[in-house]
Amino acid sequence: VQLQASGGGLVQAGGSLRLSCVASGLIRSIESMGWYRQAPGKQRQLVATIAESGTTNYVVPLKGRFTISRDNAKNTVYLQMDSLRPEDTAVYYCRATLLSWTRSVPWDYWGQGTQVTVSS
Repeated sequence: VQLQASGGGLVQAGGSLRLSCVASGLIRSIESMGWYRQAPGKQRQLVATIAESGTTNYVVPLKGRFTISRDNAKNTVYLQMDSLRPEDTAVYYCRATLLSWTRSVPWDYWGQGTQVTVSS
């Protein structure tokens, strides 16, 4: 199983970016998917998660600017980021809790991270 994140880049404050993360491999089902971020010198923190049902959970300060969504048919999770601020600068990682054909229990898989830089 692999997770491939994309969509990061350099954007000016107030701009938008849309991150994507595709899960591939011997996947039976994906329970939850999420986005995390890690700024320089800081711990990785949760941004948002979305369940297979579509139920979402956000870190409260980001709700309203960030929107998580998923396409179950494509095993893909998205993060739409609007009104970006310099403090949103970080490496963004996707995570999927999924059941694969090689394990008997759900397992967490992580993408490689995509850099988001917001200039002031």
